[in-house]
Amino acid sequence: MVEDRGGIFVEDRVIQINPGQRTLNLQSGKEIDYDVVSFNTGSEVPLKSLVPAPRENIVPVKPVFNLLQARRRIIPKLKEKEMVFVVLGGGPAGLEVTANLWRLVQDSRGKARIALIAGSRLLGGLSDRVRTMALASLSSRGVTVIEGKHGKEMTGEEIRLNDGSSHPFDFAFIALGVQPSSIFGDSGIPAGPDGGLLVNPYLQSVAQPEMFGGGDCINLAERPLAKVGVYAVRQNPILLHNLLAALERKEMQAFTPQKDYMLIFNMGNGRGILWKKNFVWEGRMAFWLKDYIDRKFMQKFQVSGERDEKE
Repeated sequence: MVEDRGGIFVEDRVIQINPGQRTLNLQSGKEIDYDVVSFNTGSEVPLKSLVPAPRENIVPVKPVFNLLQARRRIIPKLKEKEMVFVVLGGGPAGLEVTANLWRLVQDSRGKARIALIAGSRLLGGLSDRVRTMALASLSSRGVTVIEGKHGKEMTGEEIRLNDGSSHPFDFAFIALGVQPSSIFGDSGIPAGPDGGLLVNPYLQSVAQPEMFGGGDCINLAERPLAKVGVYAVRQNPILLHNLLAALERKEMQAFTPQKDYMLIFNMGNGRGILWKKNFVWEGRMAFWLKDYIDRKFMQKFQVSGERDEKE
């Protein structure tokens, strides 16, 4: 898609930002100069305190490509034996991963035991009604939900909880709170409490006017935001405008985050749970609405033959 639009695609990783020289150091050893730079590096799941060493069967849910890789490894194994899955994290990501693991097992005609370790409380930041619906949906399908316990340490075969109990697994998915890369603070650039690039309403670094960012990797100085996709989506056109404005010395636009936003959880059984402020709606129509919104959005970017590709 980048090359189709006349851009140059570089498959590499930025490991250091040099704002004084306006250069980026890459993992390969190369260096890239910039006049204006935009960071859209998303977020990652912190694992160091929980997992001593990386393991193929312990899967952080971010970046999302991890889930595709895990899916490809799991499907053949489901044909061989009954599997045991553990999901760690009781937020929206943990809920949806758990629900759709169940769906993957059904579609593969396999057998599995699934446990969701939800921390203090499943969907603790949302309304009791949403939580009750989510619990009922998972319980009706034989999924075990464990509340009031937290993961303490993981090996390649089991997770140990803070109460001393342990749970074996074949695959574990980590959906704990996400955080931006530490690259901004490490490079001496002002960052927010979570390490995200500290930006003004123009999505511009408070210290480096040629530096911009959007999505999970930024921290809005005037109002920290929840890490939900709706903000990133609405920042995109403003970010594009301001990048061009910075190059052309034109007037920039401010990003004004909305007060309330809608969440729709894909429950993996053809049903969804919609939540916005005090309104909650569960059923097939909620899932249909989510599916419609998501597909319509993705079609805007499927401009280079992606719609014809099949896994």
